[in-house]
Amino acid sequence: MKESLIAVVPAAGVGSRMAADRPKQYLQIAGKTILEHTVDRLLQHPQITRVVIAISKDDPYFPTLPLATDPRIERVNGGAERADSVFAGLAVVADPAAWVLVHDAARPCLHPEDLQRLIDEAQASPYGAILAAPVRDTMKRGNGDGAISSTVDRADLWHALTPQMFRAGVLKQALEQALAAGAVVTDEASALEYCGQMPILVKGRADNLKVTQPEDLALAEFYLAKLLGDPA
Repeated sequence: MKESLIAVVPAAGVGSRMAADRPKQYLQIAGKTILEHTVDRLLQHPQITRVVIAISKDDPYFPTLPLATDPRIERVNGGAERADSVFAGLAVVADPAAWVLVHDAARPCLHPEDLQRLIDEAQASPYGAILAAPVRDTMKRGNGDGAISSTVDRADLWHALTPQMFRAGVLKQALEQALAAGAVVTDEASALEYCGQMPILVKGRADNLKVTQPEDLALAEFYLAKLLGDPA
């Protein structure tokens, strides 16, 4: 029997860049909230048997969703920063050897083949793995005053995506060390990098977008319609 996996979804953010009347994970696409679509994509995988969602303590939206009574879902109180919410999710994972997939609440367009490839490659790596997409555009470095300083070679540059998959104990220890040292932790992999570990890059689809700006909603709706119409 294949090992059961746990997903941790940090969902305590307010999504201020969306300029909406509620956090972006509760905006609706195709009759469901973005958060519901995101969790659905995870639970479609037979090995993912538990999803821990970290939300704000006084969140009024989550209790109104069917997710709130789903026995596969566990709610924990998130924190001010993403790392705080991931930490809260890891705190309820008793087995440090368990595999944990951390996935953004606002990434509802995860393809099953990307998820399976991530799982396979993470379990074969001593440091875990992340989904990522190669950079396709010309990259510019600014000078701080709105002008171009230089063009950056895009060879071996990747956009970090999620899920990111690690052993629970390894990720928790890396987050503890990086945060205690004041390191900048923008995703889970960056904490492992700080500790000298090298997670594997697993090529994923660029349409696994994170809904961040208002214009992302239309794109997410388009991609999700194609995904739901063709689940393979």
